[in-house]
Amino acid sequence: MSGVPVTMHDVAVRAGVSIKTVSNVVNGYPHIRPETRERVEEAIEHLGYRLNTTARNLRTRRTDMITLAVPELSLPYFAELADSVIRAAEQHGLTVLIEQTSASKEREMEVLSGKRRHLTDGLLFSPLELGQDDIELFSVDFPLVVLGERVFDAPADHVTMNNVAAAKAATLHLASLGRRRIALIGAHEGEQVGSAALRTAGYLQGLEEAGLPYDPALMGEAGLWHRATGAETMARMLDAGVEVDAVFALNDAMALGALHALHARRIDVPDDVALIGFDDIDDVKYSAPTISSVDPGREQIARTAVDLLVERIASTGHRTFRRVVPDSRIVGRESTGDVPIGAPEKVVAVQPGGIEEVAVHTAAS
Repeated sequence: MSGVPVTMHDVAVRAGVSIKTVSNVVNGYPHIRPETRERVEEAIEHLGYRLNTTARNLRTRRTDMITLAVPELSLPYFAELADSVIRAAEQHGLTVLIEQTSASKEREMEVLSGKRRHLTDGLLFSPLELGQDDIELFSVDFPLVVLGERVFDAPADHVTMNNVAAAKAATLHLASLGRRRIALIGAHEGEQVGSAALRTAGYLQGLEEAGLPYDPALMGEAGLWHRATGAETMARMLDAGVEVDAVFALNDAMALGALHALHARRIDVPDDVALIGFDDIDDVKYSAPTISSVDPGREQIARTAVDLLVERIASTGHRTFRRVVPDSRIVGRESTGDVPIGAPEKVVAVQPGGIEEVAVHTAAS
């Protein structure tokens, strides 16, 4: 059309339908006769019509984008979570904007301040530095779903993990293999709320149920949960002469680091020391030996979080918030002797999750 922008009116004239019908077709309205849809689509292709999404978004106040804010993409769990969220969002026709807060409280507060919220329709937020004392910051005027274990009972839907039960199951699994000196790597001294506190609590419950004594020498403190801190904590424990026949690392990055430290000292895994991690990231399937791990249900976390956020974006009424705990499972691999070298992994335990209505808060979206 000689450089003149093609309009919806032009498409309607060529297809012999109303502008409203063209609008229904381009916006995916399902209840249109196939022959009508075919005529409109032929007209769109012939004329080269392009939907003006900017104008549509101004009318609907929708961007078809959501934000995922995580502490650190260099940690494999968060990188894989982001990938899972992106794939889940695509099922709803949504694009994901990623924000990295770098474990900075100031940056986490900025995420909740709403200064950039006009860029997207809602927020999936995994805080690390904000905690229960900051819960009032989560009273926001935009759709929000909280992830992780730092904040509970915020005025938002929340998708968390079965941390205590899963950590207990991992500890009991090591004990069932005859291990009696089970070290923990990744403890945070004094932490009351968070992944470290919850998983440590599960570890202690597992020791008690297995009839194993608590030994503070087996508690390996670590700051950030990286490969390096896992290796350093494992090396420090071994170099101090602590007797160890099993290791429960509170995430897989530290498990990989611990494996490196064990290999450096010619300690065989699993014959001398059994090793299990947490998160079931892709890397543990390709280490030597492959590392057993707790799968906390990352795919379910991503799908559920996106579904809840989409519901919140579309909601026009009041309802209670929900706390969702996905199913978790222990995946046995070579590092615990659950399977021989080269054999497929196997699921050796399952911890069921669930959905809880959090009635203490209600909200209008």
